[in-house]
Formats: sequence, structure tokens, C-alpha cells
Amino acid sequence: MTTIATRAVPAGLIILSGCLIASIGFGPRSAMGFFQQPIISANGWGRDVFALALAIQNLVWGIGQPFMGAIADRFGTLRVLWAGLALYAAGLALMTISTTPSALSLTAGVLIGFGLAGSSFNLVLAAFGKLLPPEKRSMAFGFGTAAGSFGQFLFSPLSVVLIRDYGWSNALLVFAALTLLAMPLALALATPPQAKPSNSTDATENQTVKQALTEAFHHRSYVLLVLGFFTCGFQLAFITVHLPSYFNDVGLPPEVGGLTLALVGLFNIVGSLTAGWLGNRMPKRWILAFIYFARSVVAVGLLASIHFAAMPISAFGTGTTVGVVAALTFGALTGLLWLSTVPPTAALVSIMFGPRYMAMLYGFAFFSHQVGGFLGVILGGVLFEKTGSYDVVWWLSIALGVASALINLPIREKPAPRLAMAGAV
Repeated sequence: MTTIATRAVPAGLIILSGCLIASIGFGPRSAMGFFQQPIISANGWGRDVFALALAIQNLVWGIGQPFMGAIADRFGTLRVLWAGLALYAAGLALMTISTTPSALSLTAGVLIGFGLAGSSFNLVLAAFGKLLPPEKRSMAFGFGTAAGSFGQFLFSPLSVVLIRDYGWSNALLVFAALTLLAMPLALALATPPQAKPSNSTDATENQTVKQALTEAFHHRSYVLLVLGFFTCGFQLAFITVHLPSYFNDVGLPPEVGGLTLALVGLFNIVGSLTAGWLGNRMPKRWILAFIYFARSVVAVGLLASIHFAAMPISAFGTGTTVGVVAALTFGALTGLLWLSTVPPTAALVSIMFGPRYMAMLYGFAFFSHQVGGFLGVILGGVLFEKTGSYDVVWWLSIALGVASALINLPIREKPAPRLAMAGAV
């Protein structure tokens, strides 16, 4: 198999730069839930308006990811990252003057959605797949994913402090400025343009985009992987956007939401690195099945604990104390399972189809993830306005987790027949 030519950039610098981009890029997006209450209060909206904008963001991110990935595969990563970061920063800044629901959907939804498609850790992982040797990829995928969570760990409490002390508009402007800082880092992740298919008989080289897509969507294990990733998006987006408001509804202080999501980010560093490490040592489908099932168990534990905390006095103290302990425990356990699905998912795509079209094919898997995210966010807002509760969405998330655990078990961790016949590893 002919490998993609790379520049003489040390692997350590590639990984460090990619991790910093992932951290800066993922941070503001993960803190959007803290802006829900101040933005809807300032404009007199319901939660469904904010939820729609963030749902559009997730969907546009998912729609844009395969196209951004295909462009990066064909023409290189650098310009895509720059364009994505610029759109991301513009969306954050323009949210401050979005005084109508349609304007918020355009800025927080469309602009930030396309910005994320061009600058998120998905492109970072694809660049790792092209620039790093095979033996370093699984662990690098873990580092890149963990770095995104470190951004969540930093930006969640930072958003609470900035909103409290300087107002939500200034907080968004600070986030926009920080996003632009990632642009110089993209230089280390510049991948060379991909040569057009030639007349070579090498099956690993002479493949068009159409042929790659046809191969992928006729590959049973890839389809199962894509379907399972839907649940990941549903759960993560629902929690990111609605958890702070959920905690507020059950009477917990605002700081608890910030600390809980910060713990999610912190513990996901451990979870993502562990998933990347385990990916070289055990079947990746087992890792994914365990993660999805464990998420459902943790969610059931949170709901049971919050119900118990609603009692005036418990055996362990006041209901508020029990609720705080339950929230923080949920944050830590959920963090271990948060983005730890990404390293094994990215690694499976790389194993099945090789690095040539990885950004695009992982992008289609991520599209499924973001369709799930769209539904998780929008259903959270709409059903809350109709029922006054998030309970239906919580239980739907739990059921999807069990279903995805079962979906991932039949996946075969082997190269596609085309690569296997060509002797690819």
C-alpha cells in the first residue's frame, strides 16, 4: 500500500497542535447550555427557540462534516481548518446581536454549525490518520478526543464566571477571540493535496469518491457503526444543552451545572485516553457496546437519585445535598463515557477503509451522530414546553443506549474486501 507523503513535522508537534485546536474548538460549543437561560430571558423566548437554534447547529455540523472532510481529503486540511475557525468565531460574535429567533438560528445554528464542520476534532483526527504512522493512530485519536474534553473542562466553569461577572454578550465575544487563536496551530496539521485517481491498478490508490461511498454504504459493519453513533449524538447534545436547565428545575444552584459539565470534560480525558489505549488491546466493538450500555445505567442512577433528593429529608441529609452529590457523580461517570466512543469509532473507519477517504467517511458517521444530536436538543426543548419536564427524553436516551450496545456487537473489525485483497493491513 502506498502511503500519503508527509512533511518533516515531528509526530509530537502534530499531536500537540491538533490537541490544542480540538480543545479550543470544542470548548465554546460545549458551554452553549449556560447561555440558554440568559439569552431567552433577555429576549422573552421559550426554551424551544434556543433548542431549535442549537439543534440546527448540530444538524448543519453533521451535514457539513462529510463535505468538509471530502474537501480536506482532496485539497488538504489547512484551508478547511482556517475557514471553519473563521465561521465559528463569526457565529459566536454575531450571537450577541441576534434578537430574533431566525437570527439566532442563523448565527448559533448555521454559522457555528458550518464552523464546527470545518474546525472540530473530527478533522483533527482525520489529519492524525493521514500524518501519523499506523501504530500511533489509535492512541493519537484518544489524545485528540481527550483534548476536546479538556476544552469542555475549561470552558464550562469559565462561561459561568464570564456570564456572571461580565454578561453573556461579552462572554461570547471572549469565546470568539479565543477561537481565532487556533488558526496558527493549523499549520502543523496541513496535509498535502490528494492526487486524482490514476490509471494504476493499485486498489488502495485508484478509487474515486463515488466508489468509496458505494463501498462504505454496502459494508455491513460500517452501516452498523454509523447507526450506533446516532445514539452518541442524541445523548451528548441533550445533556450539553439541557443539563444546566434541568438542574435548575430540580432546585440545584447554577454552579452545580457548571461544575458537573466541567467534571464531564475532566473525566473524559481519562475515558478517551483509556479508550484509545484499549483500542490496541481488545475488540473495539466491545468497547463501544460497553460505553453505550454504561451510559444508560448512569442516566438511570441520576434520575433515581434526583427523585430521592426530592424528598424533604433523606437519610444522608437534605435533598439539595443528595442532589449535588448525584449531579457531581453523574458528571464524573458520564465523563468517563462521554467522547470515549470517538477513538474506537475513528479507528474502525480507518481499519475498514484506510486513510485515503477517512475524513469523508468518518464525516458520514458523524452526520448520523449529529442527526441524533439534532433530535436530542430539539426534543428536549419541545417536550419540555409541552410537558414541563425532561423525563420523556431522559428515558428515550436510556433506551437508545441499550439499543446501540446491541447494534455494535456484530461489527467485524477487518479491512474491506478491496483492501484485504490488496494485502492492506
